[in-house]
Amino acid sequence: MQCQWLNNHPNQVSDASLSHLKDKQATEPLAATPVHFKTQFVGYMEMYSDADTVANYLNAHQGWFCRCAAPMKTEAIGNNGYILTVGRFGSFGYEVEPKLAVVLEPPVNGVYEMHSIPIPDEPYLGYEVDYQASMTIKEIPRHLSSPGLEKAFKKQNKGQVPNMITKVEWQLAMDVAVQFPKFIHKLPLSMIQRTGDRLLTQIVRQISPRLTQKVQEDFHTGQNLPIPPKTSRHLEKIEEVALEQAA
Repeated sequence: MQCQWLNNHPNQVSDASLSHLKDKQATEPLAATPVHFKTQFVGYMEMYSDADTVANYLNAHQGWFCRCAAPMKTEAIGNNGYILTVGRFGSFGYEVEPKLAVVLEPPVNGVYEMHSIPIPDEPYLGYEVDYQASMTIKEIPRHLSSPGLEKAFKKQNKGQVPNMITKVEWQLAMDVAVQFPKFIHKLPLSMIQRTGDRLLTQIVRQISPRLTQKVQEDFHTGQNLPIPPKTSRHLEKIEEVALEQAA
């Protein structure tokens, strides 16, 4: 997975400058002050099953997490942790391959918490990831489900959609602190900030829907149930203006 931060940006540096900056990446020391990039999202997915069955599946994440996270590289740590290698991203001649370690906590009062931890036995990589997410599951009447859910069930010749289905809702927040080489700080901080925030948002938009779809497919295939349509999955970025108004 390869992403360029600034395509056709009016302040984009030239190809020759990028080549020069790339040569400096391996030799110039990191700046002392990291730059923080942040993003927040909410989302949900719907399942053709009762809440207890969905909860039992989610609790047994050792059986589904790694295969559903593909093509990201995953490595299990302990009983409920994983190391994820997200992909290679870069701009201005500076590239990183983000890795993070996450822990899936057992549910408490129906709430599932997931958070980042330091990567075990890993040297400092020039960045730190603070990932916080929570998830809840609840049964809802089928008439409150997303448009097309009942039609998709019948289309796959599985009979009548259950009267109650399960809705899995989540929210996530990421704060990534990056210590760039000093030459990056020669660029305007506002440009670095906008570009980094936009890239972080792009990464979540790429990974989260794919993971959600794979989890839905994995669960429903295992239960011999139809695969829910695309309308049963949703992801939405929370804008800072909305957060300030809510506060």
